[in-house]
Amino acid sequence: MLKREILDTFLQLLDEAKASGEPEPTAMSLATVDAAGRVSSRIVLLKEADDRGFRFYTNYESDKGAQLESHPQVALCFHWKQLRNAVQVRAEGVARKVLPEESDAYFATRPRASQIGAWASLQSQTLPDRDTFEQRFARYEKEFEGRDVPRPAHWGGYVVEPDMVEFWYGADFRLHERVRWSRHGQTWTSRLLYP
Repeated sequence: MLKREILDTFLQLLDEAKASGEPEPTAMSLATVDAAGRVSSRIVLLKEADDRGFRFYTNYESDKGAQLESHPQVALCFHWKQLRNAVQVRAEGVARKVLPEESDAYFATRPRASQIGAWASLQSQTLPDRDTFEQRFARYEKEFEGRDVPRPAHWGGYVVEPDMVEFWYGADFRLHERVRWSRHGQTWTSRLLYP
């Protein structure tokens, strides 16, 4: 569980980032490792942050889904260049699938085209040509015509339960401020780091 002070700091910074003109304030880098130890990184969107951690949604059968299955230890990074003198938040921890009911509830809020896209995309697999994808989209659009689009079983959420969260505040002359929180068991401690 995230310490309340850490969550409150993060949520305040996120609100500031949203108000600052950041083009995509919920964008975060997600770094994963495959079974052979190869590191991958990509941008995903934060959908919720609470005392459990940081939540995002994806295709469980994608490359990232396979990596999370074999090695659930991950790293996240937010970078808000428009905020203050630049702010970065890093988190490390374990990614776990959320309950199916949570994934269902979020999926129901997505735009219909995004819901159909979750069915049509064989994420991370080779696509012979764009037309093939558009045909798959049209097929599922027709299949679900006139009714709600159900969540596919291969699509859902993860919550990253952190054991480390670091707040980095940019300053002139590279005299930045870094505050790192670390969890040991259920106890969180903080320390300042040299920039």
